[in-house]
Amino acid sequence: MGLVLQAHATIFILGNLVASQPLAQSLKETIKITAVNFNGEQMQITWAAKDYFPDRTVTFFYRFGTALQNRAWKQCPNYILDQGYNSGCLFKTEGPTLTISFKDKNGSEELFNYTLKSDFFIKPNPPENVTFHWKGDTVTIECNKPKTPARCLELELQYKSKYDKEWQSRKSACCKVEEQGFDPEKCYSFRVRLERTSICNRIPYASEWAEVTVWRNGSLLDSCADDIKPLSDNVILLISVLAVLLVIFLLQIFVCKCQRFQKSVMPVIPDPKHIFSDLFNDHNGNFQEWIDKTDNAMGQTKMECVEHECIIEERTEQEDEKEASEKLCELLNMNERDYLSSAHNTCLPPPASDTVSFRSFKFCMNEDMYVIL
Repeated sequence: MGLVLQAHATIFILGNLVASQPLAQSLKETIKITAVNFNGEQMQITWAAKDYFPDRTVTFFYRFGTALQNRAWKQCPNYILDQGYNSGCLFKTEGPTLTISFKDKNGSEELFNYTLKSDFFIKPNPPENVTFHWKGDTVTIECNKPKTPARCLELELQYKSKYDKEWQSRKSACCKVEEQGFDPEKCYSFRVRLERTSICNRIPYASEWAEVTVWRNGSLLDSCADDIKPLSDNVILLISVLAVLLVIFLLQIFVCKCQRFQKSVMPVIPDPKHIFSDLFNDHNGNFQEWIDKTDNAMGQTKMECVEHECIIEERTEQEDEKEASEKLCELLNMNERDYLSSAHNTCLPPPASDTVSFRSFKFCMNEDMYVIL
């Protein structure tokens, strides 16, 4: 009910005020009320209770028909409340002419009354049995004709693709609308409603929107998220081939990495059987024949030895005698510990009592020494 109240326009009506009442004297000449006739079946009258009847509860009475018919008044069966005060009434539509009356809480004193045409405030129901026809770039939408004369209604179409932010609108006489320029490859959302024209209505009320439907190239979809084009066979085949090649390439990289890792962790041990492959393949296991051929091959490939010239310096007889004498002195120094302190670098021979010669060598002798030949 709240949604209905927000959608309605307001009208200002000049009622018959009862001047003898203090309340009527405080009211303005115009009172703002809202009247809606839901498809000629149910009336709704609302008013600003806080503005015109502050801190006071009023009762609402109505009757259909002209003054000559003088029908009985009916009290509101369903009140609309605003902060605990009566601010509206909902009742059944019983004719084209409606008279309303506001009375005090007890219903004894009339505060305001007014007569209006209920047919000028009709709000139609949403369109029923809506059909879509999609041909090329043209969409045709139709709905069932209501009881209201067709001249009083217009069919409004709104649509947008999944790339649009705002609805596009198109109106046509009831109850068919046709629009061109649709892309069969795009997904569109459609909604329609009926609007009562100003020819028949004092206020051009429009119905609520019918359920939104989603279409693409004549096919009804659940949502534009389902608007996925199927892939052709060639595209599927190409994708499959590329996927297989990619998998093979990745496997090769993986195998190379594994082999490199395996070699770094466990180096390959050479197989000795390949060394003797010629023995069995070329010589049928004849070891002598194989070794002879191998020696010949090794002889041919042996590198030549480069002899280095050795230069021997000739020594003179005096140098030899001097060297021998120095060595003998060192030997004597080792045996004679008493003379070590006095013979540091130079051999000082003791007083010689005799000299012994051996070939070209001469030895100094004393009484404590002897020579064994």
